[in-house]
Amino acid sequence: MKKTLFLSPPSFDGFDGGAGARYQAKREITSYWFPTWLAQPAALVPGSKLMDAPPHHQTMEDVLAIANDYELFVLHTSTPSLNNDVACAQAIKARNPHAQVGLIGAHVAVLPAQTLKEAPVIDFVCRNEFDYTCLDVASGKPLSEIKGLSWRDADGRLHHNPERDLIHDWDAMPSVLPVYHRDLKIENYFIGYLQHPYVSFYTGRGCPAKCSFCLWPQTIGGHVYRTKSPAAVIREMEIGKELFGNKVREWMFDDDTFTIDKERAIAIAKGMKKLKLTWSCNARAHLDYETLRQLRDNGLRLLLVGFESGNQQILNRIKKGLVLDTAREFMRNCRKLGIRVHGTFMIGLPIETQETIEETIRFAQEIDPFSIQVSIAAPYPGTELFRQATEHGWIDSKAMISGSGMQVSTLRYSHLSPDEIEDAVERMYRRFYFRHRPILRFLREMAGDRQMLVRRLREGGEFFSYLRERKESARARNQQLQTQS
Repeated sequence: MKKTLFLSPPSFDGFDGGAGARYQAKREITSYWFPTWLAQPAALVPGSKLMDAPPHHQTMEDVLAIANDYELFVLHTSTPSLNNDVACAQAIKARNPHAQVGLIGAHVAVLPAQTLKEAPVIDFVCRNEFDYTCLDVASGKPLSEIKGLSWRDADGRLHHNPERDLIHDWDAMPSVLPVYHRDLKIENYFIGYLQHPYVSFYTGRGCPAKCSFCLWPQTIGGHVYRTKSPAAVIREMEIGKELFGNKVREWMFDDDTFTIDKERAIAIAKGMKKLKLTWSCNARAHLDYETLRQLRDNGLRLLLVGFESGNQQILNRIKKGLVLDTAREFMRNCRKLGIRVHGTFMIGLPIETQETIEETIRFAQEIDPFSIQVSIAAPYPGTELFRQATEHGWIDSKAMISGSGMQVSTLRYSHLSPDEIEDAVERMYRRFYFRHRPILRFLREMAGDRQMLVRRLREGGEFFSYLRERKESARARNQQLQTQS
């Protein structure tokens, strides 16, 4: 077995573009997801180590200090961070010329040949679901015999092996929690709407929904939800409780749609109650009152829900499968039951206009989730949105992030510019949060918990800095355009 380092490379300050992230950019407040995509193969490879550099403030010098200790480096990359991550691979190879370096992630799963051609320093990339592919490479199996692998031979020729089947026996997959405990400091991971410290991980992969913008089901996970059994999940939670004791205040099931199988979700919830654990999960806004009640009664605190838009035509066009009135009823039920909701929205989807942006802002204010996240629509390679944007000439720029790691708009429509899309993000945040109800919610929360008081004050400062940086970035861009014209 090769000595293997699974690495989320050093990146932009505050950039959450690595392994487990759904939002590959610097966010409005400090936010880091656990690197589940890297931790899962690390759990399979004996003697390996996981290094998640950004949350631990580890630099390139820290990586290079241990570069000669490993034979194999597996780096997670993303479309926005690819150039940064390739530069990291080059530095590793310069320090350890005999090292074997490969990439995993949605970008390389979709563009393996392009990645290898443009980055000669990379020896291989793993396509699609890559856990057992990484295990085969680490085991020293000949590269030509490893399914799901694209690789470069000694003469520089590229090879693309047959596809690897998706994993269906998820009960056989080892838990990532011992890897977290061994290699990560959980206090370094923050998500604004989750209690701290929290831990997030997957109990399965895949999502039956067909949302045109969503990255993971269209590139790695697929559209069949493949899961661990409730008994296996509860055994894993018992492991987690034994490892971390009472240190973890909240457990987050980060499956794309954890609640799509209601009976399974309820069975797991009952196990969580027996273990006296507080938990949250992703959900679609279709859950009925009775299911919500049972989940709440068994420890559910918060749901992370993608509403995306307040315009029904946009929702239909992106294949969201959501009716606005259904979302309204869902929110009424959550409010009755005392379940918090963090709602996510997206600006700049196809047929977006200033009028539909206004509808989305008003809709968010109307349903009034506890907190929101506003993202810019991003056409990631491998998604239907990318195909549409390419066909219609909507892509204005390939740079998904600014020089500081902040998300920027790569889409341009005849009736809506990238500047207008980016300005709308700031406008929506201001109009949602600078109202009496959100302000009072946060004040009550801070009054009842000193830790939350300190945390919200820090996050408030970061949020205003984020708004200021976005405004300054837009001003600089406009000045540059005026100079060029």
